[in-house]
Amino acid sequence: MEYLGDPDCHFWLTRSMARSMGLNLSESLQAGQLHADDYAQMVARCRKCAHVRECQMWLANCLGEAARAPSFCTHRDTLNALKEHQEREGNQE
Repeated sequence: MEYLGDPDCHFWLTRSMARSMGLNLSESLQAGQLHADDYAQMVARCRKCAHVRECQMWLANCLGEAARAPSFCTHRDTLNALKEHQEREGNQE
């Protein structure tokens, strides 16, 4: 049987990791950059992650806006892609 972490904790870890990068997942959903099913899968993957302590420490020590998600983050590819999209959009304005 696979261990799944607390859903509330991992929901907030997912949101916090995004926020540390200057991303708002609710806005990404509204803009169509992130699908609701993908967001739910992010939280589910986070619940299975073995790096919760590292994540909490990284978030606690994160000063300013992070350019990239840490390498241990299960969401790094998704978050980095959203960040790149946000930066491209910002450069077009």
